[in-house]
Amino acid sequence: MASRDDDRFRIRPAAPKSRTGPRSQRFVSQVLKEVSKAGAKASGTRGGQPANTFGRGRVASGMAGQRLQANARRVIIKARFVVLKKAGANSVPTHLRYIERDGVTRDGQKGQAYGSDRGKEVNTADLRAFEDRGKGDRHQFRFIVSPEDAVEIDDLRGYTRQLMWRMEIDLETRLDWVAVDHWDTDNPHTHVVLNGRAADGQDLVIAPHYLAHGMRMRASEIATEWLGPRTETEMRQSLQREVDQQRLTALDRALLRQASMNIVDLSGCRSEPQRQNALRARLQRLEAMDLAERLGANRWRLAPDLGPTLGAMGERQDALDAMRRALKGEQRELVVDDAQGSTVVGRIAGKGLYDELNDRSYVVVDGIDGRAHYLRLPSGSDLSAWPSGGIVEAGPAVRERPVDRAILTVSREGIYRVSDHLAQLPEHPHETVEVHVRRLEALRRGGIVERAADGVWRVPSDFLVRARQHDARKAVGPNIELRSHLSIDQQMQAIGATWLDRRLMGGGQGQASRGFGKQVQDAQQRRAEYLTEQGLAEHRGQRLVLARNLLATLRDRELATVGRELQASTGQIYRPLRDGEAVNGIYQRSIQLASGRFAMLDDGMGFSLVPWRPLIEQRLGQHVSALVRGSSVDWTLGRKMGIGR
Repeated sequence: MASRDDDRFRIRPAAPKSRTGPRSQRFVSQVLKEVSKAGAKASGTRGGQPANTFGRGRVASGMAGQRLQANARRVIIKARFVVLKKAGANSVPTHLRYIERDGVTRDGQKGQAYGSDRGKEVNTADLRAFEDRGKGDRHQFRFIVSPEDAVEIDDLRGYTRQLMWRMEIDLETRLDWVAVDHWDTDNPHTHVVLNGRAADGQDLVIAPHYLAHGMRMRASEIATEWLGPRTETEMRQSLQREVDQQRLTALDRALLRQASMNIVDLSGCRSEPQRQNALRARLQRLEAMDLAERLGANRWRLAPDLGPTLGAMGERQDALDAMRRALKGEQRELVVDDAQGSTVVGRIAGKGLYDELNDRSYVVVDGIDGRAHYLRLPSGSDLSAWPSGGIVEAGPAVRERPVDRAILTVSREGIYRVSDHLAQLPEHPHETVEVHVRRLEALRRGGIVERAADGVWRVPSDFLVRARQHDARKAVGPNIELRSHLSIDQQMQAIGATWLDRRLMGGGQGQASRGFGKQVQDAQQRRAEYLTEQGLAEHRGQRLVLARNLLATLRDRELATVGRELQASTGQIYRPLRDGEAVNGIYQRSIQLASGRFAMLDDGMGFSLVPWRPLIEQRLGQHVSALVRGSSVDWTLGRKMGIGR
């Protein structure tokens, strides 16, 4: 046993070993990198050189804008770097289709894409060819270029082409791009899509500092050359507009940068008196909004959440403006929320993107409750799937699932057994149990239930609550479903089971006597008259009596009509389905009818029309099977794996 403690353990450092992988960055390097990303110039750099040292344009970004003065024209550029594999197969065509949508030109017509006019006789661009050229690219760049004085630039196309030409010089390569000008907002702007491959065939890598700083400076240079520097009057008017706005402005960002521990002190600022007066006026405006507190003659304390609060206020104002445009002068109470606590039913009065750069969309719903609602769609939604005038229903993002209630009902003393469930089901037990088993497996992976043995799960006493919480963690925004692609005018005399028919059967609950609710009441009366003419309803005094199995009768009539038309055009035999009948075949296509959307299954000798579900769309052209039971259908994808409704 050693007599001294320091004899027990001796450190013998070995020779340094080479380390694989990237080394950790110094703190100063990390700060300089973030400063560069933000578009600022790091103190002490020479010539404004960026902190990062990779990518094309890193030298040009340090030189861009050096000749610009404080009175230069201002341009906002929003840039997005899209990794195509992560974005999904439909990301590019969906974005291109959106920027070339209807109603974006000065006269409200469809937008027209254009590109470089280098050596071309036509003044337009082929988006399909552009998309094909970009296939196989690792990434893509998307920009929104918005000059502050875009209204005064008569030739936005020429301006954009000049900007892209200067970018080619800065990046030292030819660029493959298309653009579309949008005049449908208060601030005309241009969407530019740039493929991610340079002229030499390599990936186009642009320095982050150029995206954040250099490109904006080039755009400002061109705008200043075209329109001349801003006059004193223009600069004063621009600052005054920012003083009163209820959104995050450039003045607010300057205050946040100048603040220390949320305290702004203007006593030591003597340069640019016009700008300092604007900052003082903005602080007084923020004080009136309870977002700033005066501490002295020249000192204010900013609210800790100033930025997020003003950002939310700006988003709300944009939503209200979008709703007013969609309603076209119709008077409604405007509701800006995501319908988290209530159900909203109504027509699509308008739609668009609230975040154009990231393809995040919204719909304006003229509700049957007499109010208009602004609803954000789930991420990745295709606006073309939400037709104007169509009927939608939006409710809380998370609802209690019938399958969860069934699992709890079948369970005995906290144990769910497949054998017990099979014994309780008179018809198609295996298909039904498969749905419950898949749900249990999903909840097991989420830590909600525990599998004790094959076909046996332990279910907690608060199962329903925990299952809803599990779904809530994955849900974003309200749950929105398209109830009918037809407007109420088209439904009044449609052959098929329409949304109006379901309203008639339900008694028209939750329907106001004003706004769209009143329009629905009138449409229901017209629909009732049509059903009476067809022998599917009759008036008994003041009471309307509908035929038994009305929806099934209307649906079968429409399917029979459409089936005959398809039979004549395809030469195949139409096979109507009966309740409880199984069908299989190749999923050829889907058809949108008044009764809903139906999938056409071809078994080689004939075809059937089966109620469509989103899960089968990825199986287009493949073999699927379906079991129809009333208004529901259980789908089996492929020949073995089963997935229910």
